[in-house]
Amino acid sequence: MSRSVAVAVAIVLVAVGVAVGVGVAVGRREPGDAARCGRGFVATAVRCLIPQGACPAPLSPTPLGCDAPDARVLVPAAVLAVGPSDWEAEGRVAARSIRTPAFRMDAFEVTLGRWDPARAADADRARAASGMTRDEAGAFCASRGGRLPTEDEWIVAAASAANPPRRYPWGDTGAVCRRAAWGLASGPCAAGEGGPDTVGAHADGDSPLGLHDLAGNVAEWVAGSPGEGPEDPSPAAIAKGGSWQSALASDLRIWARLELRPDARDPRVGVRCAYPP
Repeated sequence: MSRSVAVAVAIVLVAVGVAVGVGVAVGRREPGDAARCGRGFVATAVRCLIPQGACPAPLSPTPLGCDAPDARVLVPAAVLAVGPSDWEAEGRVAARSIRTPAFRMDAFEVTLGRWDPARAADADRARAASGMTRDEAGAFCASRGGRLPTEDEWIVAAASAANPPRRYPWGDTGAVCRRAAWGLASGPCAAGEGGPDTVGAHADGDSPLGLHDLAGNVAEWVAGSPGEGPEDPSPAAIAKGGSWQSALASDLRIWARLELRPDARDPRVGVRCAYPP
């Protein structure tokens, strides 16, 4: 190798090393960066908290403390063609057509304040509830005049009826810490958190329809699963959207699913209800 070529290679390697170092530094700074949380929230090393005596948008004050408003979003009727639209979905997503009528969906994941008002601490009322079984989640939705959404309805809502469906609720790229509560247990957004974040605190990840936290925070129970029946006493159930524990951006993709027992009480899994239009 000539001296000039060796120098050129060395310069390239140094430049790459600097770029990687900058990227790692930015990644390590982001968890404590106030920009990771929406305006008005307080960014800690792992979570987005509500400041004392305040109730930042999109949350609302209630007699018991700051909580998510009881808002529902209309998801229009849609026909979507889904399939392996990128290499990460190869072998995981069968090509098919989804057809759903119009329905409404909770704008926010069910919070601790709504799930169990008597036990929710004032400081955590707006934190996403988790750890309920699928039947318990369905019963809660029924008590509010709703039900669990189907997986197809969840996909249509997350895609905002866009055809072809987007990869993430906010678009096709940009799975970063400010858009979703993910990677809070072992990275890349934090390390050491043991539960979900405050709902509505990652406004940059809102869907065009105005649905909050569809990616990350808690995965959300959906109704039924293909092939489920009485011949299988413990079939796999499905939760959608990834969670605070997800370490891979691919877990936040609209097509991704978390399979678990329907009677599981998983701290990664919560609920969002669907309603008639």
